[in-house]
Amino acid sequence: MLFAHFSDCHVGGWKEEKLKELNMQCFKKAIALVMERNVDFLLISGDLFNTALPQIDYIKECTSELKKLKDLGITVYMIAGSHDYSPSGKTMLDVLEKAGLIINVMNFYEDGTLKFTYDKTGAKITGMLGKKGGLEINDYENLNVKNLEAEDGFKIFMFHTAINEFKPQGLEEMAGADAATLPQNFHYYAGGHVHYIFQKKFGQGVLTFPGALFPNNFKEMEEWQYGGVYFVDEHAKWEYVPVKIKDVETFSISIDDLSPEQATAKILQEVKARNTKDKIITLRVHGELDGKTSDINFKEIIEHLHEAYFVLKNTNKLQSKQNKEISMKLGTVEEIEQEILKEQISEIKIKEMDKNKEDQFTQLLMQLLNKEKEDGEKVQDFEKRIISEGLKVLDVETA
Repeated sequence: MLFAHFSDCHVGGWKEEKLKELNMQCFKKAIALVMERNVDFLLISGDLFNTALPQIDYIKECTSELKKLKDLGITVYMIAGSHDYSPSGKTMLDVLEKAGLIINVMNFYEDGTLKFTYDKTGAKITGMLGKKGGLEINDYENLNVKNLEAEDGFKIFMFHTAINEFKPQGLEEMAGADAATLPQNFHYYAGGHVHYIFQKKFGQGVLTFPGALFPNNFKEMEEWQYGGVYFVDEHAKWEYVPVKIKDVETFSISIDDLSPEQATAKILQEVKARNTKDKIITLRVHGELDGKTSDINFKEIIEHLHEAYFVLKNTNKLQSKQNKEISMKLGTVEEIEQEILKEQISEIKIKEMDKNKEDQFTQLLMQLLNKEKEDGEKVQDFEKRIISEGLKVLDVETA
């Protein structure tokens, strides 16, 4: 027996068209790899699409690939993920199953216990879907696992949930289920949802997270660069095979204490030192700039990278020394607002108004902006009231 496992394809997930195309190419290459290895079946542990009701173009292309597997006798077993799942019950996976292209292995008996789906190889497969916000966690706590654990033979449990004991660094706060809530005595635990590549001996078997088949955001592109497929045999011995479409070149450049001109020069110097042709570029610029961040000539930098396949830029940790940090202190909302006003009032210059009146004027404006619509008050009346009170604060007369 030989089967394949991947997850979190998120087809259609990127906003950028070129990366959407790569994502689809990656799915096609993974399917080609599965056919090349002549596996008995394929497991997809959720989030085939990035939404429960994807665009028709993505449905057509994915359907075409799944049809190739069906024609070769390779069965595809799936569960819904947090993106595939829809509380309304309307999901494209139901359509794919009705067409005979996949089998959803999350099925229950009338008493609420999970059923096994039996593959022609003798493997027994079941699983639990994922829901948005980790809402499936309560389902694990209430799951009756006795019949699952008592079943003999080669067993596979598919899931789309973080496991608390195995969360990667940086995702400690992600909602997850305890490992003890998973059914025991399984040979392979086919995970999904958490986008990292992980495998661990678990009971008598192995538990894996294959990561996203194609990186789903800047951080994943920077850190993982590409995804892959697990191939597993009847002894739960696994092999992880990367699926790479484009090379990724990563840049992380500090511009601490540099002027915008110096920062531009430093970034250009580092970019020019590497081969970026036909590669995905992740450009992370960080640090405290001695000047306005908008004065860094990113246009020139991007123009120099014109031979790259695509450039992803991240400036989330780029700051300017000119932007003063506001020192927040403990206290009520009103006390914190007063502290902010004291620190910032020197920047507010109101013509022909002394310091005390400036303080009073600013506070009155703050109070006015905090007002809310009263019960039963119409929007139009609320707007008129705010305008009227605002004119009084500004000492403006109307005809």
